[in-house]
Amino acid sequence: MQITRRNIELRVDDSLMRVYVAAPKPPGIYPGILFFSDIYQLGGPIARLAEHLAGYGYVVAAPEIFHRLLPVGTVIEPDDLGRMQGNDAARRTSVADYDADARAVLEFLQNEPSVLRSQIGAMGFCIGGHLAFRAALQAGVKAAVCIYPTGIHSGKLGKDPADSLQRISEIEGELLLIFGSVDPHIPPEGRSILLDALQQANVKHRAIVYEAADHTFMRDDGHRFDPVYTDAAWAETTQFLKAALSGNG
Repeated sequence: MQITRRNIELRVDDSLMRVYVAAPKPPGIYPGILFFSDIYQLGGPIARLAEHLAGYGYVVAAPEIFHRLLPVGTVIEPDDLGRMQGNDAARRTSVADYDADARAVLEFLQNEPSVLRSQIGAMGFCIGGHLAFRAALQAGVKAAVCIYPTGIHSGKLGKDPADSLQRISEIEGELLLIFGSVDPHIPPEGRSILLDALQQANVKHRAIVYEAADHTFMRDDGHRFDPVYTDAAWAETTQFLKAALSGNG
């Protein structure tokens, strides 16, 4: 379906946080998705992913994850210098700040007239996959899609250790986790740590590992982009969200 696009501002701890909102154009009430970028924030590749999801019938709200450190509207280039800048911003942001941002966007979605309050999910890529995982710790988040999520197994997220694995039993919704088999940031032993923890905590989840897929394989501007696996991941994601975010409310 056709979509609309807009930017809104939220204030979190007196910091202006830009949130990019892509939503279905036809009038109606739709599930809401808290959508997290990778370390490069809301450039073209991430905006297109958010818009793609909105076209399936979701109100998608994507915050700038480094709003406390970078001017509003900052897009980090996906090159060597940009990787340094993005990783540095990630290391300088506390886990508590990331969680506060998630709560602010979730509150926005829950109060948005076009969103079904009882049908809220999260989705993210790279660091955003970890943030989507942490969003699932929040009450009312029924589903989370974590695509090549970094740092969950190692506790690396911000400037302090992340207790994501330690709190895994707090997750009440369902998870879809998508990995690439040759992703150096999430090695096989890291995946095993995460998936074993989910199993032991009886968290409903599904994990998919795409053979020979690398990190960031869904970014359409990079040398690791894989259109076949991107299409496959979208098919899995839309099917998962349709099933997990069904019902009225």
